[in-house]
Amino acid sequence: MPKLTRDADVFVLDLGDDENRFHPDWLSEVGAALDEVERAEPRALVTTATGKFFSNGLDLEWLGRHGDQLASYIGDVQALLARVLEFPAPTVAAIQGHAFAAGAMLALAHDFRVMRADRGFFCLPEVDINLPFAPGMSALVQHKLTPAAALEAMTTGRRFGGTDAAAAGVVDAAVAEAEVLATAVAKVRPLAGKNPSTLGAIKAGMYADTLRRLREPMA
Repeated sequence: MPKLTRDADVFVLDLGDDENRFHPDWLSEVGAALDEVERAEPRALVTTATGKFFSNGLDLEWLGRHGDQLASYIGDVQALLARVLEFPAPTVAAIQGHAFAAGAMLALAHDFRVMRADRGFFCLPEVDINLPFAPGMSALVQHKLTPAAALEAMTTGRRFGGTDAAAAGVVDAAVAEAEVLATAVAKVRPLAGKNPSTLGAIKAGMYADTLRRLREPMA
């Protein structure tokens, strides 16, 4: 399960040491961690994980047993993406392993991204698993990526390694495994003193349409 630690003004949220899929309990734990970060000041947030995966996205096994809750579940997932997108603190995703589907979208919702260069993929496989993007998720990807990168990521299901992801602007830096977390912390630490209300308002304005789409009820 997710674990939150603190390094002075920088909070480090570790998503877990397995596939870190978006089980409802996992979503609640992440939400509680974000609540704790929001209560602190000054503050900055780095999100990472332990092991092979950053996050593999939706918990399809749970969803297969609870298909009647699809709309509310996707609503909860999109609510998390929206919350991170406009989070009133500087945020960096330290992608130490695979980031797939909604897990990749969670990384995109952060202000910045640092990825391991030598192993691990950033991938939106929806086209290959016959799962169209929800409107809010589509808006998030298209807002965060260049048109060319969004087209390739969304319509081909390409697996971007760290170096290729950096070249395409999907992530801001690709570094050695041992440097991922340290690079992310160094990136965000000088920004921890930004006024939360001002920063949150700026993000809300920057992403107004995407936030609206993420928060729209599922049909």
